[in-house]
Amino acid sequence: MNNKKEKTREYILEKSSQLFSEKGFKEVTMKDICEVTGLSRGGLYSHFSSTREVFEALLERITSEDEFDIEEEIKKGSSAVEILNASLTRIRKEIEKPEESLSIAIYEYAQANDSKEIVRLNQRAEEKWSKLIRYGIEQGEFKKVNVNEMVSVILYSYQGVRMWSKIMPIKKNTAIQITNNIKNQLIIK
Repeated sequence: MNNKKEKTREYILEKSSQLFSEKGFKEVTMKDICEVTGLSRGGLYSHFSSTREVFEALLERITSEDEFDIEEEIKKGSSAVEILNASLTRIRKEIEKPEESLSIAIYEYAQANDSKEIVRLNQRAEEKWSKLIRYGIEQGEFKKVNVNEMVSVILYSYQGVRMWSKIMPIKKNTAIQITNNIKNQLIIK
């Protein structure tokens, strides 16, 4: 793909992310995306054929551009505690920005479409967190916890708060309390 086409595609995803965050999946139209990007319908359709295709590309982008790659850090031999702290900091920052959350849009997308993509994304997250927790236990930095239970606590408390933050105000210290609780359950002091 040429550089200009890639840049335009990324621009579309960036702008449509804001739309999906504000309106959810069901309410966003290709016309909305044209308006927010300034592209003509033909210009937009040369990159994406539907809002579903835009949203799926957005989900893939979010998953692949994870700024802190747990698996890469494990390969480098980084401290499990450092990896955990960096990952939880990212989670805390996301919880504190409900206006950027795609939680409602993801929920609507899963209802309207085959939710295999959402299941796949969740499985990838489960695998990454499981690897980190097992790594931390092996390194003697984490307590010997039930890995599956801990992964569920991490993922579903995070996802739940992100969803709730779209429909009601969340206290500022909620994200800190959640991440501190996870640390307390895992880290050997």
